[in-house]
Amino acid sequence: MSSRSVCVLILLVCLGVCSGQYEPNWDSIDSRPLPEWFDQSKIGIFIHWGIFSVPSYGSEWFWWYWQGQKIPDYVNFMAKNYPPGFQYQDFAPHFTAEFFDAKHWTDIFAASGAKYIVLTTKHHEGFTLWGSKYSWNWNSVDVGPKRDLVDEIATALRKNTDMHLGLYHSLFEWFHPLFREDANNKFTTTLFPQEKSLPELYEIVNKYKPELLWSDGDGDAPDKYWNSTGFLAWLYNESPVRDTVVTNDRWGKDIICTHGGYYTCTDRYQPGHLLKHKWESCISIDQRSWGFRRDATLSDYLSIEQLIATLVETVSCGGNLLLNIGPTHDGRIVPIFEERLKQMGQWLKVNGEGIYNTTAWRAQNDSVTPGVWYTWRPQEKAVYSFLLSWPSNGSIVLGEPVVSDSTQVVLLGYKPLKWEPLKPSGIQVYLPTLSPGQMPCSWAWTLRLTGIA
Repeated sequence: MSSRSVCVLILLVCLGVCSGQYEPNWDSIDSRPLPEWFDQSKIGIFIHWGIFSVPSYGSEWFWWYWQGQKIPDYVNFMAKNYPPGFQYQDFAPHFTAEFFDAKHWTDIFAASGAKYIVLTTKHHEGFTLWGSKYSWNWNSVDVGPKRDLVDEIATALRKNTDMHLGLYHSLFEWFHPLFREDANNKFTTTLFPQEKSLPELYEIVNKYKPELLWSDGDGDAPDKYWNSTGFLAWLYNESPVRDTVVTNDRWGKDIICTHGGYYTCTDRYQPGHLLKHKWESCISIDQRSWGFRRDATLSDYLSIEQLIATLVETVSCGGNLLLNIGPTHDGRIVPIFEERLKQMGQWLKVNGEGIYNTTAWRAQNDSVTPGVWYTWRPQEKAVYSFLLSWPSNGSIVLGEPVVSDSTQVVLLGYKPLKWEPLKPSGIQVYLPTLSPGQMPCSWAWTLRLTGIA
Protein backbone atom coordinates (compact mmCIF):
# COMPACT_ATOMS: atom_id res chain seq x y z
CA MET A 1 0.00 0.00 0.00
CA SER A 2 1.38 3.40 -0.95
CA SER A 3 1.99 6.13 1.63
CA ARG A 4 -0.76 8.18 0.01
CA SER A 5 -3.24 5.31 0.42
CA VAL A 6 -2.24 4.96 4.08
CA CYS A 7 -2.86 8.69 4.61
CA VAL A 8 -6.27 8.45 2.97
CA LEU A 9 -7.16 5.43 5.11
CA ILE A 10 -6.07 7.22 8.29
CA LEU A 11 -8.11 10.27 7.27
CA LEU A 12 -11.21 8.15 6.70
CA VAL A 13 -10.77 6.44 10.08
CA CYS A 14 -10.36 9.81 11.79
CA LEU A 15 -13.44 11.15 10.08
CA GLY A 16 -15.40 8.13 11.26
CA VAL A 17 -14.17 8.54 14.84
CA CYS A 18 -14.65 12.30 14.88
CA SER A 19 -18.04 12.36 13.17
CA GLY A 20 -19.87 12.25 16.49
CA GLN A 21 -21.68 8.93 16.00
CA TYR A 22 -24.10 8.43 18.87
CA GLU A 23 -24.47 5.06 20.53
CA PRO A 24 -27.81 3.58 21.67
CA ASN A 25 -27.41 4.48 25.35
CA TRP A 26 -28.47 7.53 27.32
CA ASP A 27 -24.96 8.74 28.12
CA SER A 28 -24.21 8.99 24.45
CA ILE A 29 -27.65 10.26 23.37
CA ASP A 30 -27.64 12.96 26.07
CA SER A 31 -24.20 14.18 24.97
CA ARG A 32 -25.61 15.51 21.68
CA PRO A 33 -25.74 19.33 21.67
CA LEU A 34 -29.20 20.78 21.17
CA PRO A 35 -29.48 22.45 17.74
CA GLU A 36 -29.32 26.22 18.25
CA TRP A 37 -32.52 27.04 16.40
CA PHE A 38 -34.66 25.64 19.22
CA ASP A 39 -33.28 27.79 22.02
CA GLN A 40 -33.37 30.85 19.78
CA SER A 41 -37.04 30.32 18.85
CA LYS A 42 -38.56 30.64 22.36
CA ILE A 43 -42.19 30.08 21.32
CA GLY A 44 -44.05 27.39 19.38
CA ILE A 45 -47.65 26.36 18.71
CA PHE A 46 -49.03 22.98 19.81
CA ILE A 47 -51.96 21.67 17.71
CA HIS A 48 -54.19 19.00 19.27
CA TRP A 49 -56.38 17.72 16.47
CA GLY A 50 -57.87 14.29 15.93
CA ILE A 51 -60.84 11.98 16.55
CA PHE A 52 -61.32 13.52 20.02
CA SER A 53 -62.24 16.75 18.22
CA VAL A 54 -65.54 15.14 17.17
CA PRO A 55 -67.30 14.71 20.54
CA SER A 56 -65.39 17.83 21.71
CA TYR A 57 -66.81 17.30 25.17
CA GLY A 58 -64.01 17.33 27.67
CA SER A 59 -61.91 16.84 24.55
CA GLU A 60 -59.17 14.24 24.85
CA TRP A 61 -60.21 13.50 28.41
CA PHE A 62 -63.10 11.74 26.69
CA TRP A 63 -60.67 8.88 26.11
CA TRP A 64 -60.80 7.98 29.77
CA TYR A 65 -64.46 7.14 29.34
CA TRP A 66 -63.51 4.55 26.75
CA GLN A 67 -60.90 3.09 29.08
CA GLY A 68 -63.56 1.86 31.45
CA GLN A 69 -63.49 4.83 33.82
CA LYS A 70 -67.21 5.52 33.79
CA ILE A 71 -67.13 9.18 34.70
CA PRO A 72 -70.77 10.23 35.30
CA ASP A 73 -70.60 13.32 33.07
CA TYR A 74 -69.46 11.25 30.11
CA VAL A 75 -71.93 8.43 30.79
CA ASN A 76 -74.78 10.94 30.75
CA PHE A 77 -73.39 12.70 27.69
CA MET A 78 -73.18 9.46 25.70
CA ALA A 79 -76.62 8.23 26.81
CA LYS A 80 -78.20 11.51 25.80
CA ASN A 81 -76.47 12.05 22.46
CA TYR A 82 -75.45 8.68 21.00
CA PRO A 83 -77.21 5.32 20.46
CA PRO A 84 -76.47 2.27 22.65
CA GLY A 85 -73.35 0.43 21.63
CA PHE A 86 -71.71 3.48 20.03
CA GLN A 87 -67.92 3.01 20.14
CA TYR A 88 -65.06 5.50 20.04
CA GLN A 89 -64.15 4.22 16.60
CA ASP A 90 -67.58 5.33 15.37
CA PHE A 91 -66.48 8.96 15.74
CA ALA A 92 -63.90 8.59 12.93
CA PRO A 93 -66.24 9.12 9.93
CA HIS A 94 -67.37 12.40 11.55
CA PHE A 95 -63.81 13.77 11.63
CA THR A 96 -64.39 15.49 8.30
CA ALA A 97 -62.04 18.52 8.09
CA GLU A 98 -64.18 20.05 5.35
CA PHE A 99 -63.23 23.60 6.36
CA PHE A 100 -59.54 22.83 6.84
CA ASP A 101 -57.30 25.18 4.86
CA ALA A 102 -53.62 24.61 5.53
CA LYS A 103 -52.57 28.01 4.17
CA HIS A 104 -55.08 29.80 6.40
CA TRP A 105 -53.76 27.88 9.39
CA THR A 106 -50.13 28.66 8.63
CA ASP A 107 -50.97 32.33 8.06
CA ILE A 108 -52.37 32.43 11.61
CA PHE A 109 -49.32 30.61 12.97
CA ALA A 110 -46.95 33.04 11.26
CA ALA A 111 -48.93 36.02 12.60
CA SER A 112 -48.51 34.70 16.16
CA GLY A 113 -44.76 35.28 16.19
CA ALA A 114 -44.13 31.60 16.97
CA LYS A 115 -41.09 30.04 15.33
CA TYR A 116 -42.18 26.39 15.27
CA ILE A 117 -45.29 24.23 15.44
CA VAL A 118 -45.95 20.77 16.88
CA LEU A 119 -48.80 18.88 15.20
CA THR A 120 -50.37 15.79 16.78
CA THR A 121 -49.84 13.22 14.05
CA LYS A 122 -51.18 10.42 16.29
CA HIS A 123 -52.54 10.57 19.80
CA HIS A 124 -53.24 7.78 22.30
CA GLU A 125 -56.22 6.39 20.39
CA GLY A 126 -53.90 5.52 17.48
CA PHE A 127 -55.63 7.42 14.65
CA THR A 128 -52.97 8.87 12.34
CA LEU A 129 -53.37 12.14 10.46
CA TRP A 130 -51.45 10.70 7.53
CA GLY A 131 -52.04 7.57 5.48
CA SER A 132 -49.74 5.35 7.50
CA LYS A 133 -49.28 1.87 6.09
CA TYR A 134 -48.98 0.70 9.70
CA SER A 135 -52.43 2.03 10.64
CA TRP A 136 -54.70 0.48 8.03
CA ASN A 137 -58.22 1.93 7.96
CA TRP A 138 -57.50 3.98 11.07
CA ASN A 139 -56.05 7.08 9.47
CA SER A 140 -57.22 10.31 7.86
CA VAL A 141 -56.64 9.07 4.30
CA ASP A 142 -58.78 5.94 4.65
CA VAL A 143 -61.43 7.37 7.01
CA GLY A 144 -63.02 10.77 7.58
CA PRO A 145 -61.28 13.57 5.63
CA LYS A 146 -59.69 11.17 3.09
CA ARG A 147 -56.69 13.55 3.12
CA ASP A 148 -53.07 13.47 4.27
CA LEU A 149 -53.40 16.26 6.82
CA VAL A 150 -49.79 16.10 7.98
CA ASP A 151 -48.53 16.58 4.43
CA GLU A 152 -50.88 19.51 3.80
CA ILE A 153 -49.73 21.33 6.93
CA ALA A 154 -46.03 20.54 6.38
CA THR A 155 -46.17 21.71 2.77
CA ALA A 156 -48.03 24.94 3.57
CA LEU A 157 -45.75 25.71 6.51
CA ARG A 158 -42.62 25.38 4.40
CA LYS A 159 -44.09 27.23 1.45
CA ASN A 160 -45.59 30.20 3.30
CA THR A 161 -43.44 30.63 6.43
CA ASP A 162 -39.93 30.18 7.81
CA MET A 163 -41.25 28.24 10.80
CA HIS A 164 -39.86 24.87 11.88
CA LEU A 165 -42.02 21.75 11.58
CA GLY A 166 -42.53 19.66 14.69
CA LEU A 167 -44.53 16.43 14.90
CA TYR A 168 -46.11 14.88 18.00
CA HIS A 169 -46.37 11.08 18.15
CA SER A 170 -47.83 8.91 20.90
CA LEU A 171 -45.79 5.78 21.53
CA PHE A 172 -48.64 3.68 22.90
CA GLU A 173 -52.27 3.18 21.87
CA TRP A 174 -55.04 2.38 24.32
CA PHE A 175 -57.04 0.21 21.94
CA HIS A 176 -54.34 -1.74 20.14
CA PRO A 177 -54.45 -5.49 20.90
CA LEU A 178 -50.67 -5.89 20.54
CA PHE A 179 -49.99 -3.19 23.11
CA ARG A 180 -52.50 -4.75 25.49
CA GLU A 181 -50.86 -8.14 24.99
CA ASP A 182 -47.43 -6.70 25.75
CA ALA A 183 -48.83 -4.93 28.83
CA ASN A 184 -50.35 -8.19 30.06
CA ASN A 185 -46.91 -9.75 29.62
CA LYS A 186 -45.42 -6.93 31.72
CA PHE A 187 -43.59 -5.67 28.63
CA THR A 188 -41.37 -8.73 28.35
CA THR A 189 -42.62 -8.98 24.75
CA THR A 190 -42.22 -6.15 22.25
CA LEU A 191 -44.84 -6.92 19.62
CA PHE A 192 -46.36 -3.43 19.55
CA PRO A 193 -43.24 -1.26 19.18
CA GLN A 194 -41.71 -3.59 16.60
CA GLU A 195 -44.80 -3.84 14.41
CA LYS A 196 -46.54 -0.50 14.99
CA SER A 197 -44.99 2.34 16.98
CA LEU A 198 -41.38 2.30 15.81
CA PRO A 199 -42.21 1.74 12.11
CA GLU A 200 -44.52 4.77 12.33
CA LEU A 201 -41.73 6.91 13.76
CA TYR A 202 -39.33 5.95 10.97
CA GLU A 203 -42.14 6.60 8.49
CA ILE A 204 -42.94 10.17 9.59
CA VAL A 205 -39.28 11.14 9.90
CA ASN A 206 -38.39 9.88 6.43
CA LYS A 207 -41.56 11.21 4.81
CA TYR A 208 -42.02 14.64 6.45
CA LYS A 209 -38.51 15.39 7.77
CA PRO A 210 -39.58 17.21 10.97
CA GLU A 211 -37.08 19.36 12.82
CA LEU A 212 -38.73 18.54 16.13
CA LEU A 213 -40.06 15.18 17.32
CA TRP A 214 -42.37 15.45 20.33
CA SER A 215 -42.73 11.96 21.81
CA ASP A 216 -45.43 11.16 24.38
CA GLY A 217 -47.50 8.35 25.88
CA ASP A 218 -45.09 5.74 27.21
CA GLY A 219 -47.99 3.66 28.59
CA ASP A 220 -45.97 2.95 31.76
CA ALA A 221 -43.55 0.92 29.65
CA PRO A 222 -39.77 1.39 30.10
CA ASP A 223 -37.58 2.96 27.45
CA LYS A 224 -36.01 -0.43 26.65
CA TYR A 225 -39.43 -1.71 25.61
CA TRP A 226 -39.70 1.16 23.13
CA ASN A 227 -36.05 0.80 22.02
CA SER A 228 -35.89 4.55 22.51
CA THR A 229 -32.11 4.88 22.51
CA GLY A 230 -31.85 2.70 19.41
CA PHE A 231 -34.30 4.89 17.55
CA LEU A 232 -32.67 8.13 18.76
CA ALA A 233 -29.23 6.86 17.71
CA TRP A 234 -30.62 6.32 14.20
CA LEU A 235 -32.34 9.73 14.30
CA TYR A 236 -29.13 11.53 15.26
CA ASN A 237 -26.74 9.48 13.09
CA GLU A 238 -28.52 8.48 9.91
CA SER A 239 -31.91 10.17 9.50
CA PRO A 240 -32.47 12.94 6.93
CA VAL A 241 -32.81 15.45 9.80
CA ARG A 242 -29.88 14.23 11.88
CA ASP A 243 -28.21 17.65 12.06
CA THR A 244 -31.25 19.79 12.86
CA VAL A 245 -33.80 17.63 14.67
CA VAL A 246 -34.73 18.35 18.28
CA THR A 247 -36.35 15.83 20.64
CA ASN A 248 -38.00 15.99 24.04
CA ASP A 249 -37.82 13.73 27.10
CA ARG A 250 -40.87 11.42 26.86
CA TRP A 251 -39.28 8.18 25.73
CA GLY A 252 -40.30 5.72 28.43
CA LYS A 253 -41.33 5.39 32.05
CA ASP A 254 -39.11 7.46 34.39
CA ILE A 255 -37.23 9.05 31.47
CA ILE A 256 -39.15 12.33 31.55
CA CYS A 257 -37.17 15.25 32.99
CA THR A 258 -34.10 12.98 33.10
CA HIS A 259 -33.02 12.14 29.55
CA GLY A 260 -33.63 13.55 26.09
CA GLY A 261 -32.91 16.62 23.99
CA TYR A 262 -34.88 19.04 26.16
CA TYR A 263 -37.11 18.52 29.20
CA THR A 264 -40.88 18.94 29.47
CA CYS A 265 -41.18 17.38 32.95
CA THR A 266 -44.97 17.78 33.35
CA ASP A 267 -47.76 19.42 31.39
CA ARG A 268 -47.96 23.15 32.11
CA TYR A 269 -44.54 23.00 33.77
CA GLN A 270 -43.31 26.24 35.37
CA PRO A 271 -40.31 25.82 37.72
CA GLY A 272 -40.11 29.56 38.46
CA HIS A 273 -36.31 29.45 38.50
CA LEU A 274 -33.44 28.84 36.09
CA LEU A 275 -32.80 25.21 35.13
CA LYS A 276 -29.42 23.87 34.04
CA HIS A 277 -31.00 21.88 31.19
CA LYS A 278 -33.02 23.33 28.32
CA TRP A 279 -36.74 22.90 28.92
CA GLU A 280 -40.15 23.66 27.45
CA SER A 281 -43.48 24.57 29.05
CA CYS A 282 -46.49 23.32 27.10
CA ILE A 283 -49.70 25.07 28.10
CA SER A 284 -53.21 25.16 26.61
CA ILE A 285 -55.15 28.36 25.97
CA ASP A 286 -58.24 26.46 27.16
CA GLN A 287 -57.18 25.77 30.73
CA ARG A 288 -59.32 22.62 30.97
CA SER A 289 -58.46 20.88 27.73
CA TRP A 290 -55.85 20.38 25.01
CA GLY A 291 -58.36 19.65 22.23
CA PHE A 292 -61.38 21.69 21.15
CA ARG A 293 -64.19 21.73 23.71
CA ARG A 294 -67.72 22.77 22.75
CA ASP A 295 -68.74 23.38 26.36
CA ALA A 296 -65.93 25.86 27.11
CA THR A 297 -66.84 29.27 28.50
CA LEU A 298 -64.88 32.51 28.13
CA SER A 299 -63.47 32.21 31.64
CA ASP A 300 -61.89 28.88 30.69
CA TYR A 301 -59.51 30.60 28.25
CA LEU A 302 -56.30 32.25 29.34
CA SER A 303 -56.25 35.99 28.72
CA ILE A 304 -53.52 37.58 26.63
CA GLU A 305 -52.13 39.14 29.82
CA GLN A 306 -51.81 35.66 31.35
CA LEU A 307 -50.19 34.25 28.23
CA ILE A 308 -47.61 37.03 28.00
CA ALA A 309 -46.81 36.70 31.70
CA THR A 310 -46.25 32.97 31.21
CA LEU A 311 -44.07 33.56 28.14
CA VAL A 312 -41.91 36.13 29.92
CA GLU A 313 -41.43 33.94 33.00
CA THR A 314 -40.64 30.90 30.86
CA VAL A 315 -38.02 32.64 28.73
CA SER A 316 -36.50 34.37 31.77
CA CYS A 317 -35.97 30.94 33.34
CA GLY A 318 -34.35 29.51 30.21
CA GLY A 319 -37.36 27.72 28.71
CA ASN A 320 -39.45 27.74 25.55
CA LEU A 321 -43.24 28.15 25.57
CA LEU A 322 -45.36 25.72 23.52
CA LEU A 323 -48.81 27.30 23.30
CA ASN A 324 -51.63 24.87 22.51
CA ILE A 325 -54.78 25.30 20.43
CA GLY A 326 -57.49 22.75 19.57
CA PRO A 327 -59.07 22.99 16.10
CA THR A 328 -62.61 21.68 15.45
CA HIS A 329 -63.43 18.36 13.80
CA ASP A 330 -64.28 20.22 10.57
CA GLY A 331 -60.93 22.01 10.47
CA ARG A 332 -61.57 25.46 11.92
CA ILE A 333 -59.37 27.42 14.31
CA VAL A 334 -62.10 29.14 16.32
CA PRO A 335 -61.92 32.95 16.80
CA ILE A 336 -60.81 32.86 20.46
CA PHE A 337 -57.69 30.87 19.53
CA GLU A 338 -57.00 33.01 16.47
CA GLU A 339 -57.38 36.19 18.52
CA ARG A 340 -54.99 35.03 21.24
CA LEU A 341 -52.36 33.97 18.71
CA LYS A 342 -52.56 37.24 16.78
CA GLN A 343 -52.46 39.25 20.02
CA MET A 344 -49.27 37.41 20.93
CA GLY A 345 -47.86 38.31 17.52
CA GLN A 346 -48.76 41.98 17.99
CA TRP A 347 -46.94 42.02 21.31
CA LEU A 348 -43.88 40.25 19.92
CA LYS A 349 -43.56 42.74 17.06
CA VAL A 350 -42.73 45.37 19.68
CA ASN A 351 -41.11 43.28 22.40
CA GLY A 352 -39.68 40.29 20.55
CA GLU A 353 -36.19 41.79 20.73
CA GLY A 354 -36.18 40.83 24.40
CA ILE A 355 -37.49 37.30 23.69
CA TYR A 356 -35.92 35.79 20.56
CA ASN A 357 -32.22 34.86 20.60
CA THR A 358 -31.86 35.80 24.26
CA THR A 359 -30.54 33.81 27.20
CA ALA A 360 -31.20 33.86 30.91
CA TRP A 361 -29.57 36.72 32.80
CA ARG A 362 -27.83 36.36 36.17
CA ALA A 363 -31.16 37.27 37.83
CA GLN A 364 -34.47 35.94 36.56
CA ASN A 365 -36.78 38.33 38.40
CA ASP A 366 -36.32 41.53 40.33
CA SER A 367 -35.45 41.50 44.02
CA VAL A 368 -37.29 44.77 44.75
CA THR A 369 -40.29 45.09 42.43
CA PRO A 370 -42.57 42.05 42.02
CA GLY A 371 -43.71 41.03 38.54
CA VAL A 372 -40.51 42.10 36.78
CA TRP A 373 -38.58 39.48 34.77
CA TYR A 374 -35.24 39.70 32.94
CA THR A 375 -33.53 38.31 29.84
CA TRP A 376 -30.07 38.93 28.38
CA ARG A 377 -28.88 39.41 24.79
CA PRO A 378 -25.13 38.75 24.77
CA GLN A 379 -24.51 40.12 21.28
CA GLU A 380 -25.65 43.62 22.25
CA LYS A 381 -24.80 43.23 25.94
CA ALA A 382 -28.36 44.31 26.66
CA VAL A 383 -30.55 43.42 29.62
CA TYR A 384 -34.31 43.35 29.03
CA SER A 385 -36.67 44.07 31.89
CA PHE A 386 -40.33 43.08 31.43
CA LEU A 387 -42.97 45.05 33.32
CA LEU A 388 -46.19 43.05 33.57
CA SER A 389 -48.10 46.12 34.80
CA TRP A 390 -47.65 49.84 34.13
CA PRO A 391 -46.63 51.68 37.32
CA SER A 392 -49.21 54.18 38.56
CA ASN A 393 -46.68 56.57 40.12
CA GLY A 394 -44.74 57.35 36.94
CA SER A 395 -41.56 55.41 37.73
CA ILE A 396 -40.27 51.96 38.53
CA VAL A 397 -37.45 50.81 40.77
CA LEU A 398 -35.29 47.93 39.58
CA GLY A 399 -33.07 46.40 42.22
CA GLU A 400 -30.92 44.09 40.08
CA PRO A 401 -29.16 46.28 37.45
CA VAL A 402 -25.79 47.77 38.39
CA VAL A 403 -25.56 51.01 36.42
CA SER A 404 -22.60 52.91 34.98
CA ASP A 405 -22.01 56.30 33.38
CA SER A 406 -22.82 54.78 29.98
CA THR A 407 -26.12 53.20 30.99
CA GLN A 408 -29.04 53.80 28.66
CA VAL A 409 -32.67 52.78 29.19
CA VAL A 410 -35.07 52.49 26.25
CA LEU A 411 -38.75 51.63 26.32
CA LEU A 412 -39.15 49.28 23.35
CA GLY A 413 -41.43 50.82 20.75
CA TYR A 414 -40.88 54.31 22.20
CA LYS A 415 -37.56 56.06 22.96
CA PRO A 416 -34.87 56.51 25.65
CA LEU A 417 -36.07 57.26 29.18
CA LYS A 418 -34.63 59.27 32.06
CA TRP A 419 -33.25 57.40 35.04
CA GLU A 420 -31.14 57.85 38.15
CA PRO A 421 -28.98 55.46 40.17
CA LEU A 422 -30.00 54.26 43.59
CA LYS A 423 -27.76 53.47 46.53
CA PRO A 424 -26.26 51.03 47.23
CA SER A 425 -27.45 49.54 43.92
CA GLY A 426 -30.38 49.62 41.55
CA ILE A 427 -31.99 52.13 39.24
CA GLN A 428 -35.12 54.26 39.18
CA VAL A 429 -36.58 54.63 35.69
CA TYR A 430 -39.02 57.45 34.92
CA LEU A 431 -41.82 56.40 32.60
CA PRO A 432 -43.57 58.82 30.23
CA THR A 433 -47.18 59.89 30.57
CA LEU A 434 -48.84 58.39 27.49
CA SER A 435 -52.39 58.17 26.25
CA PRO A 436 -53.62 54.69 25.26
CA GLY A 437 -52.99 55.53 21.60
CA GLN A 438 -49.39 56.50 22.33
CA MET A 439 -48.52 53.32 24.23
CA PRO A 440 -46.10 51.08 22.30
CA CYS A 441 -48.23 48.04 23.12
CA SER A 442 -51.28 47.11 25.16
CA TRP A 443 -50.00 44.43 27.52
CA ALA A 444 -46.67 44.25 29.35
CA TRP A 445 -43.80 46.57 28.46
CA THR A 446 -40.10 46.05 27.98
CA LEU A 447 -37.13 48.17 29.01
CA ARG A 448 -33.78 47.64 27.22
CA LEU A 449 -30.86 48.47 29.48
CA THR A 450 -27.37 48.81 28.01
CA GLY A 451 -24.13 49.88 29.68
CA ILE A 452 -24.97 47.75 32.72
CA ALA A 453 -21.95 46.74 34.75
